[in-house]
Amino acid sequence: MKVSQIDLPKQLTEFLSSIGYETLYPTQESSVKAGLLEGKSILVSAPTASGKTLIALLAILDHISKKKGKVVYLSPLKALASEKFSEFRKLESIDLDRKIRVEISTGDFDLTDKNLEKNDILVLTNEKMDSIIRHGAEWINDISLVIADEVHLLGDQDRGPTLEIVLTKLKLLEQKPQILALSATVTNADEISSWLDSELVESDWRPVPLWEGVYDQGVVTMQNGKKFEIETSMRGPPVDLGIDSLKNGGQAILFAETRARSASLAAKASDIIGKSLPEDEKKELDKISQKILDDNEHTDLIKNLATLVKKGVAFHHAGLNQNCRETIESEFRSGKIKLIASTPTLAAGVNLPARRVIISNINRYDAKFGGNKPISVLEYKQLCGRAGRPQYDSYGEAIIVGNSNRTELIDYYINGIPEPIKSKLTDDKALRTHVLSLISTNPGIKKNEIIEFFSETLSGSQDRRSTIKFKIQITLDYLELENLIKEKGERFVATEFGKKTSMLYIDPLTAVYFKKSLQKISKRKNHTLGFLHLITNSEDFFPKFSLRNKDYEMVGTLLENNASELIENISEYDCSRSLLAMHAWINESSEIFLSDNLGIESGDMHRMVENADWLVHSLYEIAKLETRDDILDELNVIRQRISYGIKEELVELVKIRGIGRIRSRILYKNGIQNLHDLSEISVKKLANIDKIGPTIAENIKIQLQKVR
Repeated sequence: MKVSQIDLPKQLTEFLSSIGYETLYPTQESSVKAGLLEGKSILVSAPTASGKTLIALLAILDHISKKKGKVVYLSPLKALASEKFSEFRKLESIDLDRKIRVEISTGDFDLTDKNLEKNDILVLTNEKMDSIIRHGAEWINDISLVIADEVHLLGDQDRGPTLEIVLTKLKLLEQKPQILALSATVTNADEISSWLDSELVESDWRPVPLWEGVYDQGVVTMQNGKKFEIETSMRGPPVDLGIDSLKNGGQAILFAETRARSASLAAKASDIIGKSLPEDEKKELDKISQKILDDNEHTDLIKNLATLVKKGVAFHHAGLNQNCRETIESEFRSGKIKLIASTPTLAAGVNLPARRVIISNINRYDAKFGGNKPISVLEYKQLCGRAGRPQYDSYGEAIIVGNSNRTELIDYYINGIPEPIKSKLTDDKALRTHVLSLISTNPGIKKNEIIEFFSETLSGSQDRRSTIKFKIQITLDYLELENLIKEKGERFVATEFGKKTSMLYIDPLTAVYFKKSLQKISKRKNHTLGFLHLITNSEDFFPKFSLRNKDYEMVGTLLENNASELIENISEYDCSRSLLAMHAWINESSEIFLSDNLGIESGDMHRMVENADWLVHSLYEIAKLETRDDILDELNVIRQRISYGIKEELVELVKIRGIGRIRSRILYKNGIQNLHDLSEISVKKLANIDKIGPTIAENIKIQLQKVR
C-alpha cells in the first residue's frame, strides 16, 4: 500500500512523503487494515526496525486531523522519550488551520505541569503519566489516543508494574481512549492483546533480513546451516568477529557483560581499526576526540574513551555521562565510529543499528540471584534486534560467541521462543506503592473495589483471584499499621501522610523510614552526614554501590570526624560507597577524585545526584507534615549542595542562573561571596573574571535585579 492511498487528508500524506515515507511495510499495512485509523485499539508485536514508528505517526495524524482529543506517547526511558519528542516535533510544521503543539515531560513527579494541558501531543515516561493520574489532572479526560512503547517491558521487575497500572487506569477511563501498544515479538501477545481489549497485529517481518549464528573455534555456524571462517587473532573472538564485519563495509556492536569488558574489547579492536582509516576520517575523529576532552573532566575513563575514538572505536555504558553517550551514538550513526563495545543497556535504549551484533557472553550478573545467570531468550532477541541498518544494509547478523556448546546455543536462543510476559505487579514493593495510590486517589474505596480494580490488571488475568486477594490484604495491613491509610467502616482513606507519600512518588517503605528517622533528629543544627546517610540508605536510592575492602577505612574516618552530624549511631557496615560519593560531591570533589578513589564515574554520579535531589525534596515535604520546621532550612541548603555539588558557602551564589559549581567557586576565590558582592562589582570587572566573559556578566546583572 502506498502512503498516498491512506485515508488521511492530502496535506498529511504529503507530509509523510516529505519525511521519507512512500510505501507501507507489511506490519504497517496490517495495522491500517486492523482499524488503526478507525479508532480501534491495537497491539503490534513485531521485531525492532519493522516500522512501528510510522504506525504511531499514522494514529497521531488521524487523531489530530479529526480533533479527537489529546495524544499521549508513553516511553519507558527518558532517552527514548527525548528521541520520540524530536521526531514528533516535525508535526508542528503541518498546516491544519491551527498550531499543533508537542511537549515532553519526564521529571518532577509531584508537579502537575499545568502547561501540559495546552498541548496536542504529549511525550511522557510511564512514571510521569502515573504521577499525573495521581494528581488528578483534568485534561486526562481529553485523552483520545494512548501509544505505549516497549510494552513487552510489562514483564520487567522494575518498570513493568507502573506501565501495567497506567495502562489499566487509562483503558478504564470513561471516554475509552484508543490504545496503540507497540512491542517486541512476544510469545503470549494474544494474552496481552486480550487484556488490552485490542486487535492483535503480529509479524516476524523485518525490512532487513536477520541471520543468527554461533561462533565456535574460528567458525560461525548460521541458523540455516551455512558456515564461514573468521580470521582469528590474539584479540579474541568478539573483536575478530567485529573486525570481520568492518572489512565488508559494515559497522559492529559488541555486547559485553560488564563495563570493564566493554572498555577492554574496544581497546583490543582499536589498533587494527585505527590503522585502516583514511586520513580525512582520522582528522574528523580527532575533532570528536577533542570535543569529548573539552566537554569533560579528564578522568581515566574519559581519556581512554577519547583515545579510542581517535581510532574509530568507542565503548558505551552507564558510567559515561549523557553528553558522552550522545556523542558516541551520533558519530556511530554518521559512520565515523565503526565499532562500539557496549553493555546491554544500549539494546533497550535509543535506535542504534549495526550490520553485525556480537553477543560476547550470554551470562549476566544478577544481584538478586547473587551470581551469573544466562540471559533470557527475550533479552537475546532484543540484542539481535540491533542488527541490520535499513538505509545501508541488505542483511543483518547476530552472532553469539560460544564455548564448545554450539548446538545448545542454537537450540535455546536462535530457535528458542521468547519467554511469555508475566506480570510483576504482585511483588511487595509494587503492591504497596500502587494500592496506596489507588486509595489516595479514590477516597472511601471499599476492599472489594480495590480487588476489582486489580482484577482488571494483567496480573488479574494471569494470577488466581485468591492470590491477589491475599496479597492485597497483607498490603492493606501494612499500610494501616504504618498510618498511611485508615479503614472507616468498610471504606479506606489515605491519611495526610499516605497522600503525601503517594504524591511524592516514593515507596511507602522509604516514607515510613524517613518519618521514623525524623523523630530521632535532635534540635541542634548540622545533620549533613546524617541526612546523606538517610537518603542513600533508603529503599528508593540508586545506584547503590557497596563498599569495597579498601573503602572501610575511609568511611570509618568519615563517621569519626563527623559523628556530631549523625542522626543515630551507625557503623561502617551500615554505609555504602554511594554515601562516600555523595559526601565527596557536596564538598566539591572533582570527577577525577570520584573516579580514582571511589570508582564512581560521572554517569553514575549524575544519576545519584538526580535521585538524591528528589529524595531530599521528599524528606523536606514529610518534615513539613511532621511539623519539623526547625530542620527545613537545613534541608533546603543540603538540596542546593546536592544539586550543584558545592560547599555551603556557595549556596547563595548559585541562585543566579548560569552560575554553577565551577563559576561560583571562581567568583568566591575572587572575593565575590554573596549576591551583595555581585551587585557591587561592575559588569566590566565581572566580565574579566575567568569563565565569566561579557555575555554571562550581563546576564548575571539582569538576573540580580529580579532576585533582589
